[in-house]
Amino acid sequence: MNCALHGKSILITREKNQAKEFSEMIKQHGGKPVEAPLLKITCKNAVGNQTILKKLNTYQWIFFTSANGVRCFFQIMKENNIADKQLATSMLAAVGHKTEVALKEFGYEADFIPSTYNAEVMAEEFLASFTADKTVLLVRGNRSRDVLPDAFHKNNITFDTIEVYETTYNVAISSKLQSLLSEQIIDFITFTSPSTVEAFMEMNLKHVEKIKRLPCVCIGTTTQQKAEALGFANTLIPTQFTIEGMLERISNYIVQEG
Repeated sequence: MNCALHGKSILITREKNQAKEFSEMIKQHGGKPVEAPLLKITCKNAVGNQTILKKLNTYQWIFFTSANGVRCFFQIMKENNIADKQLATSMLAAVGHKTEVALKEFGYEADFIPSTYNAEVMAEEFLASFTADKTVLLVRGNRSRDVLPDAFHKNNITFDTIEVYETTYNVAISSKLQSLLSEQIIDFITFTSPSTVEAFMEMNLKHVEKIKRLPCVCIGTTTQQKAEALGFANTLIPTQFTIEGMLERISNYIVQEG
């Protein structure tokens, strides 16, 4: 990645643990990261999912739509002493590069990744290329959208879902966020999911209409749509729906506006 951020201050709103990597990349390319994690991600226990966990070896495909889903899924497996061999007969689908990397952390390769990293393209390309004649498992969080379930229903694909993590708003950070926006010049706001946009708007910030005119960099079209629906006036999206792509988009914007 070849980009320069020219000392610009970039607000990072994603969950605390994921923000670290983003911050380091911003520093490496000459920017100033400002962290304000608006979300909390908590892995769930296996209560209510025991039936699914006992039949993991029956699923033809297992779909992961986030790195959080991957890590919490394998945490649940570990906590319930479920052997890796239970996944030996399943093929794995990952929504994008970061989700694939998370799978590799546990020793697995993705058998399918869509060309564009979102659920709509994932559903479209999977259905165009593969036949699911056995049950599919969708690994989800509590705020996951229904794009894949709706597509599978429409195409008569049998599937189960397992909810492995919970996303909540980090309301405790609202005062810090207000101070950051009031006392420090922020050049760009970044959002890496629709949930981060929604959480931002739940913080009851002063002068929020002025804030919403700042350049708002969204990781993909779904996040951009949410930002625009909530009134952000200057949204930008990268060519590749990754944080690396977001930084390239910021760099190009700085050059264009310079």
